[in-house]
Amino acid sequence: MPFVELFVPKGSLDQERREKIGGRLVSEVMIAEGAPDNEVARSISWLVVNEVDAWFIGGRELPAGEKPRYVVRVGVPAGSLTDDKRLDIVQRVTRVLADADPEPERFGRATSAWVHINEIPDGNWGAGGEIVRLENIAALVTRG
Repeated sequence: MPFVELFVPKGSLDQERREKIGGRLVSEVMIAEGAPDNEVARSISWLVVNEVDAWFIGGRELPAGEKPRYVVRVGVPAGSLTDDKRLDIVQRVTRVLADADPEPERFGRATSAWVHINEIPDGNWGAGGEIVRLENIAALVTRG
């Protein structure tokens, strides 16, 4: 199940845009992963929004009021994705950001958002004080 981190410049998301993005981002990643949409799967699919105090691009601080830039890190268990699923995640994440922005067309350029997919090696996830493997996660979410 995904662990998603959204990085944005501090103050660049009003409550409406935050809710628009937060309400869809994890769901879209789950769909791309092929995860079942049930309460158990949703309970272990998290999104954290990080508002960054300073954002520099090319050695220049992003001025206040400039259109926000985004970095979205998606953590998933290694072995759970194919190249097609990775592409689907990137496209879905980009669409969620574009749909929440007053200028959605700017997300066709690489200068608005980056999506990083981090595939966590099996045995490097942990919860409840135990190592959690891909097979454990799959069994948990398919039982609902």
